[in-house]
Amino acid sequence: MADDNAKWVAQCMKDNADAKVSETVVNKYCVCMNDKMDNNETRTITQWEKANPEARKACEKVAGWE
Repeated sequence: MADDNAKWVAQCMKDNADAKVSETVVNKYCVCMNDKMDNNETRTITQWEKANPEARKACEKVAGWE
């Protein structure tokens, strides 16, 4: 399971590489989003966040994404 989580977070980091925030903020956001997703989820974090705007907003706040 942990390997899967690392893979999802790494993909999320890559998907957000052009974000105008620090890598630390992106990492916190990606970990937060990953934690909110069901373990059986097959979509990437980037795909899942589009269908779950409330989770996205909550994780942006947790991460300090401005």
